[in-house]
Amino acid sequence: MADPILPQRIWRIAHSEASLGWGGQEHRILAEINGFRSRGSEVWLIAPMDSQIYQRASQAGVSIVAQRFDQRYLMPYHILRLAWWLHRQRIEIVNPHSSRDGWLLTIAARIARVPLIIRSRHFDVPIPNKSLSRLMYKEWSHHILTTSPKITSSLASTFDLDLDAITTLPTGVDLQRFKPEGPKADFSAFALPPQTPLIGMVTVIRAAKGIQILAEAVHLLKAHHGIQVHCIIAGEGPALEYVQSMVSRFSVGNQFTFLGHREDVPEIMRALDIIAIPSFHEAIPQSGLQALAMGVPVVASDVGGIPSIIRHGETGRLVPPHDAAALAAAIREILEQKLQTQAMSHAGREFIMAHHSLDTMLDRLHALYRRHLGES
Repeated sequence: MADPILPQRIWRIAHSEASLGWGGQEHRILAEINGFRSRGSEVWLIAPMDSQIYQRASQAGVSIVAQRFDQRYLMPYHILRLAWWLHRQRIEIVNPHSSRDGWLLTIAARIARVPLIIRSRHFDVPIPNKSLSRLMYKEWSHHILTTSPKITSSLASTFDLDLDAITTLPTGVDLQRFKPEGPKADFSAFALPPQTPLIGMVTVIRAAKGIQILAEAVHLLKAHHGIQVHCIIAGEGPALEYVQSMVSRFSVGNQFTFLGHREDVPEIMRALDIIAIPSFHEAIPQSGLQALAMGVPVVASDVGGIPSIIRHGETGRLVPPHDAAALAAAIREILEQKLQTQAMSHAGREFIMAHHSLDTMLDRLHALYRRHLGES
């Protein structure tokens, strides 16, 4: 006999984010907010007014509380004001996502006696003050949410967390938007030679994303194997000038196009032959999940949470980080071993459909909330 389908509980949830920029973390937060709003819950965002997530959430009709998270806002007045707001709105769940907003919202939530405090962690980077952070992750939060098994393992060992106090939940993919069928971006204006393979990255442009390693790999492909590819980089970020200088250093400037920020990500991905993720450290990159969902071949660094979705030889290819020669060899394999590449792409889409859809993410969050707060 099948398990009965439980009705969707309506929740009152407040998320917070201190970052002013826009990347995978902010995308995940907005996906959670809009997902639960579409299921009938009342959800708020607490964020700085000059942040990208504030602007995007406002355009989506999300209820927003403007709040800065500089150190001076950890003063008692601001904490008590936020605690009063949480109490007045009868918030059941708070979920801070970064360090600065985490302290303010968590302390305010403890004062307001919010029933469920969830602390999300999106990146596997060192925690500088472990004794102080222990308050946040071990003592004051009811549950920890991470985006990759590597982060879960690191936090569990660092703070001696019980396994039932921490959940790994990568960002879910909207399978209606990220699917193989649909329009493709038009890159004909680049006047490339016919059949030029297109390698893409959809990313915030930081040094740790490894675009400079891709530039070296592109140079090696042409110099050693006579293979000329063209790279499409969609995104903005603080390391743009540095990355462009490295592209020039390897004399591949005519093989790179920087598109800047783009919203037509599915259309761009459909036009690509390969998605590259040569990161130095990473949780579970959303571009990897999205590429797998669309059946686009992926080559990525064997770091962080990437191997949990890019399974070498099964759903894609993995290479050591910082290794341009290995990256070039993997790109060559993708282009030349067409049947194996096609099989991996098919397996990758099946994997995402089974385990990493947006609905799966929301269902697992709903079950987590229900486990802590019950049915009423």
